[in-house]
Amino acid sequence: MSGIDDLALARTLHVLGVVVWIGGVSMATTVALPAVRRRALGEDRITAFQAFERRFVWQARAAVLIVGVSGVYMIERLDLWDRFADIRFWWMHAMLCVWSLFFLLLFVGEPLVLHRYFPPWARRDPERAFAALHRVHVVLLALAIMTIIGAMAGSHGWLLF
Repeated sequence: MSGIDDLALARTLHVLGVVVWIGGVSMATTVALPAVRRRALGEDRITAFQAFERRFVWQARAAVLIVGVSGVYMIERLDLWDRFADIRFWWMHAMLCVWSLFFLLLFVGEPLVLHRYFPPWARRDPERAFAALHRVHVVLLALAIMTIIGAMAGSHGWLLF
């Protein structure tokens, strides 16, 4: 029996991290936020939103870190840096951009901006505040899904150019 295959472990952790992270974004975008907007989780939308956001944010942060570390490990281990200079591997750029965007949102935007400015806005104008929050989630989910499709197709040899 051979030892642990480091690349298989890195790929496994990478995919698991993406599933937890983007799966959670999908659930928040398509189930939880619409329920909050309709008041299906109670009249106090801020409390309802914070109830699921507070629990998921740490899972998302951990998953994003795992995806980042495993992604850099695979790029370095397989010496894939040159792919960033080739448009045929556009999905590598997309993965880095989506990861960077979520990293900034989860580690900077959420604690420093969302927690400070969203609750007062949501108390003043809940319809507009939660509609905007939902729109942002829809855009992020769409970018993530396009990136996943591109990365899966591209990593299996389906190059557009």
